[in-house]
Amino acid sequence: MTAPVLEARGLVKRFGHVQALRGVDFDVLPGEVVALIGDNGAGKSTLVKTLSGVIQPDAGQILSDGVPVSIDSPTAARRLGMETVYQDLALAPHLDPTQNMFLGREVMRPGIAGRLGFMDGAKMRAATITAFDDLGARIQDLGAPVGQMSGGQRQSIAVARAAAWANRLIFLDEPTAALGVVQTKNVLDLIRRVRDRGIGVVLISHSMPEVIEVADRVHVLRLGTRVATYQAKQTSMEELVGAMTGAITQDATAAADKEAS
Repeated sequence: MTAPVLEARGLVKRFGHVQALRGVDFDVLPGEVVALIGDNGAGKSTLVKTLSGVIQPDAGQILSDGVPVSIDSPTAARRLGMETVYQDLALAPHLDPTQNMFLGREVMRPGIAGRLGFMDGAKMRAATITAFDDLGARIQDLGAPVGQMSGGQRQSIAVARAAAWANRLIFLDEPTAALGVVQTKNVLDLIRRVRDRGIGVVLISHSMPEVIEVADRVHVLRLGTRVATYQAKQTSMEELVGAMTGAITQDATAAADKEAS
């Protein structure tokens, strides 16, 4: 059986008197889209920040390929082949797509020119074009500042950048929020292309139709606990909402967990 690219066992996180995570279990397989859903305050963002090294758990264990690991910073997560796209996208609006793709990872020219600080713009631009073409990202003008581009194009750049640097797993936090119908479809297509390259995707979303459309499995969080796991193609919006709100009984939730495992 394939080991999860990332697995959490019994994660606990407290912020003062508030317990954000209460022994959360979680896993995602290579080349799988796992949706993470729950009401506001369910612990979704805290879980992702813990798994991606932004914050540290108070208890519990994180494993990569079945081996316990310590992800004590976003840099440590990147060393494990993981990237995160937050809602703010972390793009520099005054820079063009190529400059954003290589922000903090600039390719220097060979020889003395590189040692003097000159970047290899042609090489970075060629790699950016390849990355966009591989994912089918539609960017109209590679020379324009991203701040002048549509929300869908900016989201495509952020996802393509993550996919270019990640070789194991990408976290996406509400990637279709505030996007139109066409732009949302393009982003969902990008997610499928990332998955088809064998990279795991963890998708945080409030859109149940999108979750059912693009995810392979769905993890439901409520009050800091994972209460259910479903196969996306075998569930419904009503069932997911019921698990989120607690309307589904504990026995039904346990049966759903067993069926999805």
